[in-house]
Amino acid sequence: MSIHSNYGIICSLMIAATATARRTASREKRRHQLIDATMKCIARKGMGSTTLGDVAREAGLSQGIVNLHFESKDNLLKETLASLANEYREQFDKTLHRSGPRPADKLLALLELDFRPSICDRRKLAVWFAFWGEVKSRPTYRRMCDESDRYYDSVIEGLCAELIAEGKYKNIDAMTAADALSSMTNGLWQACLISPQTWDRRKATNAVMSYLRSVFPRHYKQ
Repeated sequence: MSIHSNYGIICSLMIAATATARRTASREKRRHQLIDATMKCIARKGMGSTTLGDVAREAGLSQGIVNLHFESKDNLLKETLASLANEYREQFDKTLHRSGPRPADKLLALLELDFRPSICDRRKLAVWFAFWGEVKSRPTYRRMCDESDRYYDSVIEGLCAELIAEGKYKNIDAMTAADALSSMTNGLWQACLISPQTWDRRKATNAVMSYLRSVFPRHYKQ
């Protein structure tokens, strides 16, 4: 086989690989576009009222494209929940590993993360609460939410246990402190969703900080 023939084969393979990469990128872009449109529709209309047609119109695409990528509304909703959960998990893990070696710093950074604009966003919160409202009747949603919650709760509880051991705190256990912090965050998220005119990001963060100071005063001073 000549050098020119080899060169032609290599060029053909490179062109084919490039075309495949472009199709894959285009497919992922479309899926992301449709998931984003789904979140907008759920935030505006609720989960039950959102149709594949609504999602297609919001995305500026045909309903056939939605069917091509997801086949059904149920698949689209599961992918939307997975996308939202993965986005939060990614930011959670990055924050956990970048916040320094001290458990007090890690815990504070993770709690502050929950009130960043990228997380504490009314559209995203509306979607989260919509899915949480369905977990009793939808085992798939319950399993996905439970898996995420168990991971986050275990991390927060572990950090609280380290603080209790370091500070020799009495009359408080790690699970109770972690549950209280989780309940505060959920309540403040709900307030952000329901009362955006009066909700204040700084005050929400300060409320959590006040709890940390009351439970772990040797680690979080005024």
